[in-house]
Amino acid sequence: MTREFIDFVNAHKDEDTARLLLSAARYPSIDMSAAVQQIEGMQTACEKWPSLLECPDFVYPPRLNREQASSEATAQHKASLMEADTVADLTGGMGIDTLAFAGVAKHVDYVERDQGLCSLMEHNLNALSLKNVDVRCADSMEWLRGQDRQFDLLFVDPARRSASGRKVAAFEDCTPNILEHAEQLRQHCKHMMVKASPMIDIDLACRQLGNVEDVYVVGVKGECKEVLFIVGTPTGIPRIHCHHLHDGEVDDVVFTREDEANAEVTYASVVGKYLYEPNAALMKAGPFKLLSQWEGLEKLAPNTHLYTSDRYVQYFHGRTFSVLMEVSLNRKEMQKWIPEGKAHVIVRNYPARADELQRQLGLKEGGDLFVVATTVGRRKTGFVCCLLENYQQFLKEMNK
Repeated sequence: MTREFIDFVNAHKDEDTARLLLSAARYPSIDMSAAVQQIEGMQTACEKWPSLLECPDFVYPPRLNREQASSEATAQHKASLMEADTVADLTGGMGIDTLAFAGVAKHVDYVERDQGLCSLMEHNLNALSLKNVDVRCADSMEWLRGQDRQFDLLFVDPARRSASGRKVAAFEDCTPNILEHAEQLRQHCKHMMVKASPMIDIDLACRQLGNVEDVYVVGVKGECKEVLFIVGTPTGIPRIHCHHLHDGEVDDVVFTREDEANAEVTYASVVGKYLYEPNAALMKAGPFKLLSQWEGLEKLAPNTHLYTSDRYVQYFHGRTFSVLMEVSLNRKEMQKWIPEGKAHVIVRNYPARADELQRQLGLKEGGDLFVVATTVGRRKTGFVCCLLENYQQFLKEMNK
């Protein structure tokens, strides 16, 4: 990148990139497509990779590669899980995971078949002054076949799009198909970390991979972002870790399917003062009976993954709502109890999508109130709630 190019990008880093493209003729000495790619990368980095903004010479790849890349938080989380001196990232891409691994391992091989991405990675490694990463421009499975060494860890994040561009989740539909290469992968490592879609069937994946020691279900900001499988020595029943990342901390809930099968659950006949919604990692992993047993909470129904109590549970792993009232789910009732017409709608085990129900109730998204449509026992019903931390403010507003 020339100094003129860098100065242009920094001067326009907060601007609308579509407008910049239209004004390309005004800047004949600037490769506007490259500048827009860089500006959009920097804009994404503000939220997704904030530390990269400290490196002015870092060059961002095309949009698809940015979208497919891990966030800085999830990449660092993956690196924190491993104890390895030698790592090979077999699906290099933008290289965010490689950079995180390089911070804890003695040596990392970045393997990527796209020459453009490899050139970018070489540039960015120099820009970041990282000396313990080698760039290998090759098909990962062919490259691995040529290795006569065993790595402490192989990391694989198969591409989850079909030839037509459709999103896929099952291992056999991804590229590379690691099930076809399972024996080769095992021969070259002590452990393997496989990143999978949040839509993956965890139990089926464990059976397909074999020798799964641990499963990490990772949630960030209310969304399940990835599922990681650690494959190594046979351990029997895999441990499932529900990791919710927030404010630099990790909420860790660990269980096995055997634990869940043997848990004792209590079901509610009525909803108490508090309503509890598990975080995204728990909702994906499914320790639903255990949550009742661990916290002494009543589950609303076998297929309703919400919990209630009259006693406040302080450290619940998820959101806690104060229940304000039970309501009939119709427009007239909403006008009575929510005259401003703004509320968030949550649907759990109820025969409608949240957006559909929101329209039926005449509500707009927003405000501090939540309408929870759900099933208690066999009864379809609704509740108006607010987040516990907003309850006192809600009372003040009601008493005005």
